[in-house]
Amino acid sequence: MSVQAAIPASAIYDVMKARGMERCVLPPDIRALAAGGKVYGRAFTIEGREDHSLTADESLLRWSELLSLIPPQCVAVCQPNTRAIALMGELSARALVLKGVGGYIVDGACRDADLVEESGLVVFCAHLTPRDIVGRWTWQVLNQPIVIGDATIAPGDLIVGDRDGVIVVPGGIADEAVAEATAVIRTESAMRKDILNGMDPKEAYLKHRKF
Repeated sequence: MSVQAAIPASAIYDVMKARGMERCVLPPDIRALAAGGKVYGRAFTIEGREDHSLTADESLLRWSELLSLIPPQCVAVCQPNTRAIALMGELSARALVLKGVGGYIVDGACRDADLVEESGLVVFCAHLTPRDIVGRWTWQVLNQPIVIGDATIAPGDLIVGDRDGVIVVPGGIADEAVAEATAVIRTESAMRKDILNGMDPKEAYLKHRKF
């Protein structure tokens, strides 16, 4: 794991909060499918909707087209506008891993959970369901701003996700935010060392102004 990918979501959040940008956290029910799952990368956004007029073939053709369009190294972020059906499964996960996609986040469901986990694709989702997309869902727009909860995600935004949740950092300030978060981590490391060496918590706070 790179140094950047090791930056915790909590440190990024502290930076965003200090900048007055608290509407950066995805809903708390969007969690890593597998224990220890972490994502760090630039967003490729997807928005779609249920469409029951589609035939099975039409919906699967559209889905396979979507998988082909997701670029390597990105974190794909999907607003499906439904939680009734799964927007990630085993074969799709394996296809994205082979493309080098860095992760997949969906404001909705996943299926084939054990096999998706086995594939190695880091997936964050809200819940699980066996219901699939066949004949009932299609994507509408790609790489346009989407909204999940009270956070807006634009193409190229930095996505940082771990056990604490998922943070969205606007692309234009991502490098600055990462640098500031790295400084936060250094301060916390120094404070941790002092506390483990027996320093009183109040004294440690007055020294570092951090807790």
